[in-house]
Amino acid sequence: MKSKNTRKIEKIKKQHGLLAIIAFIFTCFVATMMLSYFVYSLVYYLLQEKLSSEYESIAYMARIYEQSFAEDYEGDVLAVLNEDGREYIIRDASGSLLTGDEKNTCSEKGEEVVLTGIHEKVEVFTDKTYPFVTVDGNGDVTVLILNLLNYIEGHKNDPELFLLIDDSEIHGNASNVLFFDSDSFLRLPVWMGVPVGETSETFIGKGFIYIRMSDVSIILITTLILGILFFIIFMLFLVNMIGNIKNQKRSMKLFFMDLATGGHNRMWYFYKGEALLKKKSSASFQYAVVSLQSVKYNTFCMCHSVSEGEEIIRKVSSCIEKHITRREVFAHESPECFMILIKVKDQDELMGRLNALVADLEHIDLNHTFTYHVGVSVLLPPRDANGRILRRRFIDLEQDYNNAVTARNTLNDKEDSGIAFFDLKLVEERKWRDQVEEHCREALEKQEFVVYYQPKYDPKSKYMKGTEALIRWQSPALGFVSPGKFIPIFEHNGFITEIDHYMLEHVAMDQKKWLEQGIECVPISVNISRAHFIESDLAEQIRDTVDRIGTPRNLIEIELTESAFFDDKNALIKTISKLKEYGFAVSMDDFGSGYSSLNSLKDMPLDILKLDAEFFRGDGQGERGKIVVSETIKLAQSLKMRTVAEGVEIKEQVEFLEEQGCDMIQGYYYSEPLPADKYVDKLIAKKSDK
Repeated sequence: MKSKNTRKIEKIKKQHGLLAIIAFIFTCFVATMMLSYFVYSLVYYLLQEKLSSEYESIAYMARIYEQSFAEDYEGDVLAVLNEDGREYIIRDASGSLLTGDEKNTCSEKGEEVVLTGIHEKVEVFTDKTYPFVTVDGNGDVTVLILNLLNYIEGHKNDPELFLLIDDSEIHGNASNVLFFDSDSFLRLPVWMGVPVGETSETFIGKGFIYIRMSDVSIILITTLILGILFFIIFMLFLVNMIGNIKNQKRSMKLFFMDLATGGHNRMWYFYKGEALLKKKSSASFQYAVVSLQSVKYNTFCMCHSVSEGEEIIRKVSSCIEKHITRREVFAHESPECFMILIKVKDQDELMGRLNALVADLEHIDLNHTFTYHVGVSVLLPPRDANGRILRRRFIDLEQDYNNAVTARNTLNDKEDSGIAFFDLKLVEERKWRDQVEEHCREALEKQEFVVYYQPKYDPKSKYMKGTEALIRWQSPALGFVSPGKFIPIFEHNGFITEIDHYMLEHVAMDQKKWLEQGIECVPISVNISRAHFIESDLAEQIRDTVDRIGTPRNLIEIELTESAFFDDKNALIKTISKLKEYGFAVSMDDFGSGYSSLNSLKDMPLDILKLDAEFFRGDGQGERGKIVVSETIKLAQSLKMRTVAEGVEIKEQVEFLEEQGCDMIQGYYYSEPLPADKYVDKLIAKKSDK
């Protein structure tokens, strides 16, 4: 899990550079497509126009030939056709030649295309000698440019391919292929067939696509100019983008710079340190989060000067840099403190390196002797339940550094150099926290969290009048986990809000299921954490969840811990009022564990008051404790509130609470928390056997 600061830094680093690169690529792509489409459309239009013109001439000859079949026609149609000077052939349905030169260059098979200029289907045949005008796979006439250029390179003087006006000659250099000194044409043959009336014959005439070389030059020059303009725009865009990225990098460098040492600052340490710890190659190593403080640095500055003190700090920075490797980081946190992240294999290596560093630092100045306090928080490789090493994913380097500072502060009373480690038990707790955070999301998705129910009984009638829903975690990786081992972690990282929704949904579904089975249900209280009350629509969320499942609202009780009453009082009152308006009962849990209980009772429109279990343990069992409990119950009755005593374990406590008029009792005396199936048995029985 990335820290808030790390997420902000990554957002700043990626935002401008990534957007600029995406915009540049998109602009290049669009411009290239536009230029390509322009050239293609221009060539396609010219080709269609020239083909249409040739087709009309060939179609005219075909009509003359068709008229020869009239009974009163007396002329020689072939002689008339020959006068046109255009080469032609006539084929029957089988493709056999009826009229024309047997050595003609027309291909045997044609392809049908639609000419846009005349909107007619035309059968196009490729010339076998100059097969450069053909039909592509999409049914469009096209010119095979590459084949044509290759042919021209070896046949620059071919009179059949080039038509020169004014008897101009083609010069020998290759540039004349595209840029001619005279008005010359490139003549590309193509054959087009026209069906002859109602006969099975096809009249096929040889046409030419004349390409004026000066026109080609103009098209190429125009395309080149557009390409150059696009290139200039792209280059300006690219230069601007590179400049922005460089400026951003310079800004980030200044952002991470420590002005006193010229090195890195606290922000860089957390950002770089988290990135280092998350690497797969770092998983199997221990890491030591180190807080190093120069003892009495402020006194040195006072006796000498701040500038001399800063010079000492720069020497300390240089010394630390010599003692760390490329895979480790350090930064200057405050005038007298440095923060270091060291990679080690074991405790012995760590102690050896730290002692060597402190020894060098103590003699960093020939005229003065300095001492240093070092606090260390060790990060062990995270492992799963089977002992396999896991990649670090949930990292809170700021908290780990605070642990190192806590360890360092234990040396405050000493003037000599010293090294203190964060309590190894707390390290184990940290390891457990990492495991819990790693598995919690998957556990929620796989519904590993189990709802347990602890009944509440009326001490007079012995009947069950209510129930509290409690959570347990049955984890395949971590085993059976009691709420005390994971709820505080969820409250710290904010995951508790998702647990609240999970519990509310499952309790509502259980209630609905039991009602459908004909079981008479009692209200079940569901804890809503303090973190949830920052949401202005919390009451609506609860209402909508319960209504969606179809559970009667009066069977769901919303239970708030007393600590929630320390937050925004007005927002809390508003939420409680809405919940009551929607038909939910609202209770205060752990009454008496805080310091503002009476004030909370005065302002909050609560229905139920739950007395903290500590009232019934230790000194709470004495006369003074009984007086407090008795008066609290009377106060609740005066405020029209019901009372629930939790944590009750012995008969004497039950008898006392019954005498005082307590409405319900919850605790091991009557029942421990039960899984759903065992709870249903007690729910059906209703009355306690005690």
